[in-house]
Amino acid sequence: MDDNLFVRRAQEGDERAAQQLFEVYRLRTFRLALGLLGDSADAEEVAQDALTYALLNIHRYDAGLSSFSTWLHTITVSRSRDKRRRKILPSIPLAQWLGLGHQIRDHTPGPESSYLQQEVESGLLTALDQLSPKLREAIVLRFYADCTYKEMGDIMGCSLNTARSRLRLAIDKLRAQLGEEQVRWLAAESVR
Repeated sequence: MDDNLFVRRAQEGDERAAQQLFEVYRLRTFRLALGLLGDSADAEEVAQDALTYALLNIHRYDAGLSSFSTWLHTITVSRSRDKRRRKILPSIPLAQWLGLGHQIRDHTPGPESSYLQQEVESGLLTALDQLSPKLREAIVLRFYADCTYKEMGDIMGCSLNTARSRLRLAIDKLRAQLGEEQVRWLAAESVR
């Protein structure tokens, strides 16, 4: 799908193009919000809010500044932060998220691999729950939303170097808690 074509058409008032953008980005936006908030009801609310805001204000989007997905991710992260502040969430329970069946990536490993993967995910999710919100955002944006460092910086409102630094710090903290093997698993899963 050519996002730019649909964005231009939506900016010109084409409701079908706006609906197409909504359908394409609905699940991605929900997954990002769910990764940041950990609660499906809150994530649904934030995703709906972010998409509605983006499509109602699509005339404000400038393709020269970022891609549409980066712009939408920025709105989603901002709305997720607002929701977290309103609820004063201490952390984001990703284990609950994955337990709800909203898998980040579609893959069907064999029984032994599934068991090992569950063990690794369990430890990883516990460790992720202990990261600060900024470090967790870096991990979720890089490994689950597949953002580049530049996109991460744009979305988190920081420089590219700060985005790299946050990700490196988050990985170091995970490595200290989990060991090198599970951190490698996270990186390997991000390329699937």
